[in-house]
Amino acid sequence: MGLIATGWIMVLLLGGGLALDRTLEGQVQDNFDEQLEYILTAMISSAEIDPLGDVYFELRLGDQRFLEPGSGVYWQVSGGSSLPYPSRSLWDRELELRDVVGPDGEFPNGPIFYDSDQFPDEPLRIVQRTVVLPGSETRWTFAVASTQEETTEQLQNIRLILIWSFAVLGLGLIAMAMLQIRYGLSPLRRVRAAISKLRTTGDNRITEPLPAEVQPLVEEVNALLDHTERQAEEARMHAGNLAHALKTPLTVLTNAATAHDPDIATAVFRETRAMQRHVDHHLARARALGRRAVGHARTSVHSSAEAVERAVERLYPNVRFDIAGNREAMVAIERQDLDEILGNLIENAAKYGGGSVFVTIDAEPGSKQCLIWIEDDGMGIPEAERTRIFGRGARLDTGKPGTGLGLSIVRDVVEIYGGSARLDESEDLGGLLVELSLPRA
Repeated sequence: MGLIATGWIMVLLLGGGLALDRTLEGQVQDNFDEQLEYILTAMISSAEIDPLGDVYFELRLGDQRFLEPGSGVYWQVSGGSSLPYPSRSLWDRELELRDVVGPDGEFPNGPIFYDSDQFPDEPLRIVQRTVVLPGSETRWTFAVASTQEETTEQLQNIRLILIWSFAVLGLGLIAMAMLQIRYGLSPLRRVRAAISKLRTTGDNRITEPLPAEVQPLVEEVNALLDHTERQAEEARMHAGNLAHALKTPLTVLTNAATAHDPDIATAVFRETRAMQRHVDHHLARARALGRRAVGHARTSVHSSAEAVERAVERLYPNVRFDIAGNREAMVAIERQDLDEILGNLIENAAKYGGGSVFVTIDAEPGSKQCLIWIEDDGMGIPEAERTRIFGRGARLDTGKPGTGLGLSIVRDVVEIYGGSARLDESEDLGGLLVELSLPRA
């Protein structure tokens, strides 16, 4: 920001300085030309023709420099066959004037200005005008010349003043820009100090008052800290739950090994299966939490349901599957997690149903959440058992293989993404209806 501000200040000051220099130079040159034209007009006004046809001045010009040889201010009158009539300041020199008569013999009515270097080390500015005086038919050319040394010196002084003035102005503007940048960014340094304080003191929030300009940033940092704290708390809770769940099977195995139980093989098989169920359950939750933290996902429900249907058909070839509803429905869940949710529910419907499974995608298109119905024609679940069945290891039909963790995993993963799962009775098939409410993408 400082470099950009410095660059723009230099560019603007340079451009402004050049424009002002050109303007002042033009003003000085115009004033100089006006003075020469004034003298020229006075000469023409006081010029008369004597009886011999020569020019003489009825009134003497008041500038004393015309009488001083080499003074730098000169005049000259020339015309016809007469010799040029010079001012005394020219002494033995003569002004070389331009021929301004056109091809048709006409000459300009107004004065002509131009620069000349005919005198060594004495640059001249000349104004001349050709007129016909009363009582004479000769075209007389009146000229006034003056050295430009004084004008050049004035311009040099003006340029020097401009350079110093613009240099001081530029340094002042750059200093003010730097102070403004430092003052404007000071709230960010305070935010950095506040974050450093969080790291060193162990606080979990930025509570000190900060300017309104950075308050949204502070709120986002606090929200990030809240999110991180919730994730850490969930990780601690899952680690504690897993440790608690594994403690009992490990204690049983330790006691059986210590007591040299003859049925230790059976105990190992039973307890390791229990530990495997707990590990699978917590791993599923951990994967869902990790994917949710990455960002918002977009997954097609129809594509996921079709993929699950193809997989379950291989296990239950005699079951009829139907998928209907909105094929364009998208939910804010990672594809792997949606596959796991639908896989558990569709497999349970095929396993415990009577041979028909019906999946409806986006059952209520006008609702804020995307509703997915999975229905079967089985025995269903009594209303009194519908809450308990979501618990870890809960099973109503123990005659079929399973771990009892499917619905528990479904509930936990769905809740992690901000959704919900509900059990009801299917009005069309008569069996169980599982209603998933998932956030739309």
